[in-house]
Amino acid sequence: MKKLCLAFLLGLYIHGASAQQQLPIPQEAHRAYQNGTRDPSGRPGKNYWQNSANYGLKIDFNPSNRLVAGEVEIEYQNNSPDTLKQLWFKLYPNLYKKGAVTKSRIAESDKHDGVSITALKVGEQELPDSRYVIDGTNMIAEIMPLSPGKRLTVKLKYTYTLNKGSHIRTGQVDNGAFFLAYFFPRIAVYDDLDGWNKYPYTGDEEFYNDFGNFKVQITVPANYMVWATGDLKNADLVLNKNVAARLRLAEQVDTVVNIITKADLEKFAVTKSGSNTFVYEATYVPDFAFAVSNHYLWKSSSVVVDSVTRRRTRVDAVFNPEHKDYYEVIDFARSTVHAMSHVFPKWPFPYPHETIFDGLDQMEYPMMVNDNPVKNRNDAITLTVHEIFHTMFPFYMGTNETKHAWMDEGWATIGEWKIGPMIEPTMVDTYGVEPTANTSGRKDDTPIMTLTTELKGAGTFTNAYPKPAMGYLFVRDFLGEALLTKALHHYIRIWNGKHPMPLDFFYSINEGAGKNLNWFWKRWFYEDGITDLAIASATNTSQGYNITIENKSHKPLPIDLTLTYADGSREYVHRNIGVWEQGASKVNIEVRTDKKLKRILLGGPHTPDKNKSDNILNL
Repeated sequence: MKKLCLAFLLGLYIHGASAQQQLPIPQEAHRAYQNGTRDPSGRPGKNYWQNSANYGLKIDFNPSNRLVAGEVEIEYQNNSPDTLKQLWFKLYPNLYKKGAVTKSRIAESDKHDGVSITALKVGEQELPDSRYVIDGTNMIAEIMPLSPGKRLTVKLKYTYTLNKGSHIRTGQVDNGAFFLAYFFPRIAVYDDLDGWNKYPYTGDEEFYNDFGNFKVQITVPANYMVWATGDLKNADLVLNKNVAARLRLAEQVDTVVNIITKADLEKFAVTKSGSNTFVYEATYVPDFAFAVSNHYLWKSSSVVVDSVTRRRTRVDAVFNPEHKDYYEVIDFARSTVHAMSHVFPKWPFPYPHETIFDGLDQMEYPMMVNDNPVKNRNDAITLTVHEIFHTMFPFYMGTNETKHAWMDEGWATIGEWKIGPMIEPTMVDTYGVEPTANTSGRKDDTPIMTLTTELKGAGTFTNAYPKPAMGYLFVRDFLGEALLTKALHHYIRIWNGKHPMPLDFFYSINEGAGKNLNWFWKRWFYEDGITDLAIASATNTSQGYNITIENKSHKPLPIDLTLTYADGSREYVHRNIGVWEQGASKVNIEVRTDKKLKRILLGGPHTPDKNKSDNILNL
């Protein structure tokens, strides 16, 4: 009876969707609908739940030998309807453990003995080695049953050695700079779709974490500064009074403040003398990262991100003074935070600061970015925009990067396409378009909905970044900017701080827009096929020309025509993806003109047309 009712509801979930317009429903989604944790409208179900974990961390980091020694106290809340007899932990530093299975190349000199758990207590029980198993980056502990609605406290002590080379999202940057990510044992996600998140970390796929509150104490030697997720709670106790005053100023002004200068570094006048313990706190975030340096400059400013409350976000650029491109990063970052808040996605930046750290990677964390220096100014712009845009997706929205990288990387890519040209008007960012066109139809060109863990070759890039970004771009073109903003805000409003699955995204956009877009979602995200348009013909008419465009696949692509006339003038014609909604293979475009048409060029900067030999017609 439940299955019959569910099937009926799915058939009618929005605007009379027909059976042919339904999207494929995986088993875990069926189960979620039946259990009422998700709803076919795209909203969280009446029985939606998610677990949470609050973290108290005490970290001692020694730059000279890169030893990380920590104490962790976790308050774990079981909001699920299930009694938990195990706890699954993530030990991400074990990516560098000898014998670990990885998809990344790690030098032998960077391999170590992994995370050493020196004490583990769950509730009132000290767990001996026999009660837990470490399997690569996963650790499974047997516990006394944890009933629904109950909570427990986990306390553990651990050590590991931070990698010096083989920098994969974390490690030593240079002799006096370090970026520490995924540096603490944490409890894995237990959700309504898969139960425990058992996917191992291989250095390739990214992460999936529960939301929680963090209170973190980080102790470092003299003259080392610490930047981290969250708010610095004891600035006056660890910073030179001038540095602390500049930090307070930067949080209040639009101008750029030089918080740490070369003069400060030369005089060793950044931090208080001796070792210092920096105290950071972050509220309701899915992760925590920090960076350390004894020779980096710090430029900072702030931006009004909420025009109603006048709330500000502080924006930082922290960098090696030898990296000249980084002197402009503060401007790029500030412009990005402003644009995200007021232009696209036009949602107030959700966090109190965003710090761009000069590292060896291109990776994002809540309130922190680890970006390598680059030589090209446009690259610096797009890299900064891309990583900051991740603040919304995945961190604010809580998506599962491990399984569905496209749910965050696609948005970060379209973010750089839109915001990059706002910073540099001459820029036309086509990141990933040509690789998508070139690999279209090849063996690695699987549907976007392929699990990220199963992607291979070129698909590991195109499926996560440009293909979904183009999908979002095409939907924006089809709906119009105002309606897409309305739909996107609906999705953000009902799912931020939760864990949306792909169907939640598709259906909530449908509901927010008031349009059934399943015809597009299915063809672009679920099905394979080449992306190829062609000019089939162009004929004279009494009023001008009739141009026929052929879609050699079923993939909906926008049509962009550049018409060159005999007198040298040009005309541009655009049709959005709506022309293919009914499944036509050819579209006729009428051009009214009394001029003689000389040449037709088909194609736009974000259209991945595989075969361009049939995109030009000379008359």
